[in-house]
Amino acid sequence: MGDTTGRTLLEAAKRLGHRFEKIGLLDRALTHPSISSHMNPDNQRLEFLGDRVLGLVIAEVLIERYPDEAEGVLAPRLNDLVRKETCAEVALAVGIDQFLRLGKSESQTGGRRKIAVLGDAMEAVIAAVFLDAGLDAARDMILRLWKARIEAQGDRPPMDAKTALQEWAQANGMKPPRYNTVGREGPDHAPVFTIAVVLETGATAEAEAKSKRAAEQAAAAKLLESLEK
Repeated sequence: MGDTTGRTLLEAAKRLGHRFEKIGLLDRALTHPSISSHMNPDNQRLEFLGDRVLGLVIAEVLIERYPDEAEGVLAPRLNDLVRKETCAEVALAVGIDQFLRLGKSESQTGGRRKIAVLGDAMEAVIAAVFLDAGLDAARDMILRLWKARIEAQGDRPPMDAKTALQEWAQANGMKPPRYNTVGREGPDHAPVFTIAVVLETGATAEAEAKSKRAAEQAAAAKLLESLEK
């Protein structure tokens, strides 16, 4: 690891608020598949682990904060806080996008701003901290970075974007939104779907994610945001 890369990783670690004993874990967490190799593995396995660590920590927080809420109420709270879009927002807030290692093509096509890329990297970083220093360290970082979002939920659980968009359409005398698959990229074991949501008025938005369901939610959220402007 060269001096420049080392300094860059130390700056990334500083942004995260964690002092790594094994800085190579952070390096891997920031390595996108587009630039990986046998000697330089990507962050996908870490993303897989980090997703579970994040879910555990947030579920634990919600159980403590809302002792009287049923599982059916807690579930949308959890989904709102662990979804890929939220992870991407946190990644941008911390500045993870500045430290991502991307292939030339991925970088030129806006990879540093893609929800899937940013969300995966944030989850991989969580796993890196977990493997480096254990669950307590990962929990501390998550609670610090997610604090405002956890507190923002308040007493009323969030409504998922697809439900919110459908209610908006009905309130405005429209038919339910339509969701169309407009693209599918990547290998069979790691596909990325592009979904377009369309309202009766012709208003539309597109988003991509690793599952159709997640892409539909992201597209609905994007369209809702544009409607509220």
